Amino acid sequence: MTTGVLVMAYGGPDSLEDIPGYLADIRAGRTTPRHVVDEITENYRAIGGRSPLLEVTRKQVDALGEVLDGGYACYLGMRHWSPWIEDVVGEMVEDGITRAVGLVLAPHFSALSVAKYQQRVADGLDLHRGTIAFEHVPSYHDAPGLIDAFAARVADGLSRWPDADRVRVHVIFTAHSLPERVLANGDPYGAQCLETAQLVAAGAGLADEHWSWSYQSAGRTREPWAGPDLGEHLRELNARGVSDVVVVPVGFVSDHVELLFDVDVKARAVADELGMRLERPPALNDDPVFIEALAELVRGRSR
Repeated sequence: MTTGVLVMAYGGPDSLEDIPGYLADIRAGRTTPRHVVDEITENYRAIGGRSPLLEVTRKQVDALGEVLDGGYACYLGMRHWSPWIEDVVGEMVEDGITRAVGLVLAPHFSALSVAKYQQRVADGLDLHRGTIAFEHVPSYHDAPGLIDAFAARVADGLSRWPDADRVRVHVIFTAHSLPERVLANGDPYGAQCLETAQLVAAGAGLADEHWSWSYQSAGRTREPWAGPDLGEHLRELNARGVSDVVVVPVGFVSDHVELLFDVDVKARAVADELGMRLERPPALNDDPVFIEALAELVRGRSR
């Protein structure tokens, strides 16, 4: 019997013209203020005018399919853009899949992230009247392969300085911010993110004083979001005499706008203003160690 593997990611616009529709999907049809549309359009223009997420995620899914033994069929679904999760669930139903593993390309569980993907799967099954038995991977923030892959990224970042200078380099681990109220209500996201950072720091051999934590990419709402924000944290570190930093976003596994703009453009502009050197190694993308970690998760859920 073939086991389906539905790999899910957030989604992103294919062109600048797609951005209003993309934002409408994220906001469930609510009107997006013009200044927000314009700001996000300029962010995407700065990284080439489109999201690379679909291309990167297809490579990840293809690599996962190659690593998995026979008996698996891999599918890709996006939460906020084509191919939409609900449509892909319909394809799985048509293909005769009756059991499947759901895997979100986000290592940390939150009711605002992973749970929303799982609901999209349920909606797809209702829409297409399917009876696929899904086993979802809720989180994998402490998976050994994930930790090893991120620790290698830390080494990559530090290698950009001569050996004698690395003692002064500070590593910042980051993840996407959430509203403070969500974490205050017991959502495990914040604790899982910090545990990942601690495990990666240990795996990379970092002393406690050589790494720290911050959030990034806070939403554009009036309510308070978890911090410290990466830009603010850079200013704090600079005031303490830190001039060299490596940013390793452990909350993301793919290069897309939150990294290519929010870190590489926005945060680097703050670092440049402060006279700091900021380096960011590539996201995990289709790193073989990471892909093998995903394969282990799938195998574990499909036994």
